[in-house]
Amino acid sequence: MPATSVLRRSFAVIAALPLLTLAACGYGSEAKDNDTAKVAAGAKKIDGLDSVKIGYFGNLTHGTALVGVNKGFFQKELGATKASYATFNAGPSEIEALNSKSIDIGWIGPSPAINGYVKSGGKSLKIIGGSASGGVKLVVNPDKIKSLKDVEGKKIATPQLGNTQDVAFLNWIADQGWKVDAQSGKGDVTVVRTDNKITPDAYKSGSIDGAWVPEPTASKLVAEGGKVLLDEASLWPDKKFVITNIIVRQDFLKEHPKAVEAVLKASVEANKWINANPDAAKAAANKQLEADSGKALKPEVLDPAWTSIQFTNDPLAATLNTEAEHAVKAGLLKKPDLNGIYDLTILNKVLKADGESTVDAAGLGTS
Repeated sequence: MPATSVLRRSFAVIAALPLLTLAACGYGSEAKDNDTAKVAAGAKKIDGLDSVKIGYFGNLTHGTALVGVNKGFFQKELGATKASYATFNAGPSEIEALNSKSIDIGWIGPSPAINGYVKSGGKSLKIIGGSASGGVKLVVNPDKIKSLKDVEGKKIATPQLGNTQDVAFLNWIADQGWKVDAQSGKGDVTVVRTDNKITPDAYKSGSIDGAWVPEPTASKLVAEGGKVLLDEASLWPDKKFVITNIIVRQDFLKEHPKAVEAVLKASVEANKWINANPDAAKAAANKQLEADSGKALKPEVLDPAWTSIQFTNDPLAATLNTEAEHAVKAGLLKKPDLNGIYDLTILNKVLKADGESTVDAAGLGTS
């Protein structure tokens, strides 16, 4: 079967969705420069490149990128090659930006990475590193839902049809023995696909009874009186599962490996700094969110959200394969061929040089 016919209609709908953030001359919104990202005197361009274009979301689960931008880690490693940035609200728009060469490297969730790889017949992207685990919760109205069994018959939001949290919630629903049509979201539970930006307002208005969402949206709902009914981490072995990966265009990886290595060095350094300086890192991520969106997170949202996320260089490849199986189970995807989706060669080179443990592709790496 050709790769373009592998996806069911639901995933095709995702790919056809309009872009949610647009800049005047490309995909995504341009992220703000910061004072710490100045080019060092005498620095040289890498691979002769004028710039490397990096994409990420304005989510705390993309904290590696937020901190890397704010503290200048990327610019430091790229030397005189300018680090330029674009922010996105949804995976499909970032994949489209990658395919159109509007960005070179991006931080993204597992489901859009799988979707982009499979749709292209394995030719569009590679996952080259991990970034974060966790940070996803089921938050509900405690007046309407007091236990997990009370979710039946209620309206629960997810960010988007077929996105990482949508797949996870549909899989959890199936595990409860309930039936939901994945495409329409109708069934024993009503799944309401709602942009994270408006989910808190939908919750306040009573149009949804809860949401299965990433941070900081989950903590925003808690601040509005919601209760965490389930932390998705509790469903995974060792409480770890991939929520954010680093992807790259395959042609960029082939043509500019030194630039890719520079970005991965910056990512490893950012994660090291985050884990060694959690409070300062939390503040840096929030400062970048404010620079990009015009609004910082309040402490009652920022603090619990940040502590629920683990920042890691490990892509947790085995969990990506499991998430793909969940999409198949939900009827959103035919069994995909993910062989070769990872190329961790450069990341492991960086980790070895830094005295860190190397990471594994769970049999899905480039041979």
